[in-house]
Amino acid sequence: MELAASTSPYVVLASTSPRRRELLASLHIPFEVIPSEADETTPEQWAPEQIVMELALRKAKAVQASIERSSRRSVIIGSDTIVVLDGQVLGKPKDTAEAAAMLRSLQGRSHHVYTAVACIDANTGRSEVEYRSTIVKMRALTEEEIIAYAETGEGLDKAGAYAIQGLGAIFVTGIEGCYFNVVGLPLSLVSEMLGRFGIQVLK
Repeated sequence: MELAASTSPYVVLASTSPRRRELLASLHIPFEVIPSEADETTPEQWAPEQIVMELALRKAKAVQASIERSSRRSVIIGSDTIVVLDGQVLGKPKDTAEAAAMLRSLQGRSHHVYTAVACIDANTGRSEVEYRSTIVKMRALTEEEIIAYAETGEGLDKAGAYAIQGLGAIFVTGIEGCYFNVVGLPLSLVSEMLGRFGIQVLK
């Protein structure tokens, strides 16, 4: 795919996530979305931060390999998010039954959300990867609430089976850390990293 020409580095988001697309758009910088087909399997013994950093970089590298030489004046952003409870990684549920099971495990407790951001200069190959962690506190839920929410389908494409920016917000009593990290793209971190790649959000 060929990207639009630009005198400054052009941003490419290596993600199909509508949440990440909306968050990046809020920075008011031009960007293009190119889906990443990267393999997302990782060894079970990896630490949470190792998982998200590797997958974020893997996604960005997959898109880097797919773009045209004429589009090398770009900075590619890859990102990955996971939910961790008692050391166990909760990914995206495969169905409503698994979504309900995840909510049962999360309700009435606190869990960690890890999101990593990888930036790659498509021309030079220079890359940086960082992550942020946020603690999310969820209130106790009734079985009726768990089933009703799981059946909305809102959490089926989200790690941990809930959307803090959607109806799932009614379950969250507080967070420690970056809210946008939980949604899927820590904007303060993205802005800092893009600045190091020559892209200033505020000029």
